[in-house]
Amino acid sequence: MLVDRAKINVKAGDGGNGSMSFRREKYVPMGGPDGGDGGRGGDVLLRVRSNVSSLLPFKYVAHFKADNGQAGGKRNRHGKNGDSRTVDVAPGTVVWDDATGEILADLTEPDEEVVVAKGGRGGLGNTHFKSATRQTPRLAELGEPGEERWLRLELRMIADVGLVGLPNAGKSTLLAASSAARPKVADYPFTTLEPNLGVVEVGGKGGQAFVMADIPGLIEGAAEGHGLGHEFLRHVTRTKVLVHVLDAAGGLEGRDPIEDFATINAELDLFDPDLPSKPMLVALNKVDLVEARDNLPRLTAEITRRGFEVFEVSAATGQGVPPLMDAVAAALREVALQAAEAPQKPQETRRYTIGNIDERAWEVLRPVPHEFVVTGIGIERFAKMTNFANDDAVERFQKTLDTSGIAAELRRQGVEDGDTVRIATHELVWGDQESVEPRSRRLTRRQRMARLEAEAEPEVDRALAAHESDD
Repeated sequence: MLVDRAKINVKAGDGGNGSMSFRREKYVPMGGPDGGDGGRGGDVLLRVRSNVSSLLPFKYVAHFKADNGQAGGKRNRHGKNGDSRTVDVAPGTVVWDDATGEILADLTEPDEEVVVAKGGRGGLGNTHFKSATRQTPRLAELGEPGEERWLRLELRMIADVGLVGLPNAGKSTLLAASSAARPKVADYPFTTLEPNLGVVEVGGKGGQAFVMADIPGLIEGAAEGHGLGHEFLRHVTRTKVLVHVLDAAGGLEGRDPIEDFATINAELDLFDPDLPSKPMLVALNKVDLVEARDNLPRLTAEITRRGFEVFEVSAATGQGVPPLMDAVAAALREVALQAAEAPQKPQETRRYTIGNIDERAWEVLRPVPHEFVVTGIGIERFAKMTNFANDDAVERFQKTLDTSGIAAELRRQGVEDGDTVRIATHELVWGDQESVEPRSRRLTRRQRMARLEAEAEPEVDRALAAHESDD
């Protein structure tokens, strides 16, 4: 069974936390910081394997996770990096980000790899924060969470030649007659429910060989999803040459093959405007039938007038099939020659969005009054790696907001005390001193009054005691 669509979840490994440690040895009671860095989380990669022919494995396993990095240790010991996870896919797999609808990669070459989820960076240990004015930094970074996303995988078969035509035109029979493929064949529409591939050899053993695909389900409206065409038209896009198979007898319904020819060509153009520009040969099939032979003069004249080369064949008996395959092989050689003679252009990358983003860029949005959202690869990563339970870490984060210009932009957009500032997964509150702190650490007015009263009680007790002693 061919499974040519799948949806999977990939989760890269989280980075390990940096260590906050100080050297404590005999005769060295006040040693400096020696906290090591956390290890990097493993990536998730997709790799092309030629022995994989469909997306069937993802029907049963849809979640793929790489290993986390280990935390750093004392004595400057760095944590171990997490192992990456490699997922094998079939040649011709197109990868989409399910959330954004962006194409991430188009994988066609054997052993080609692409990282689809990057592992998180390991957090820095407190050794990195030592300075002339800070000899004992009580500060270490958290590990960065690894990327996680849902991916849509779509398989587009890699074949040299595509057989197109209405159901029951004889495409599967022609594939069987010209190759070792044995597709299901019967005398009713939609016999073929999935694309079939066959290897055709021309010129005997050691001659030219090419892969031919039977594309099922093309009817009027296929490009809009009618019949099975919407499911399988994409498999035609990678072919170099098309063979349009027509039932020259008109079928049991007595259809006009010329109208059928125009219908399928229109559907190909609607699906992909580049398809009609591919070389196309026309096979007038079922010439062993009387009705077909009666139609041949008219069909040959009309299709030839439109600029297409016509071949009279009977896929059922094999009549005319070898000359057709010879012509297909010649068309493939001509395509290869034109490609070789064409001016060499810089190879267009088939990776679209991964790794092409400025990590220093940021943006401040104000979706509703008193609420701000700060986005950007770098600042969001920094927020995720900041331990907001640590005062030194909060101070470092605030300095970054100042030096990056984010704080100034917040003030320009009118941020006020108590406003919410969201960065990555953190919800922060703009404070009295033009700084931010986690909402979870922010005290209500009643809590602040209670704390002040508690702090004032010892002073009150001492004052009363002194007054009583004077009496």
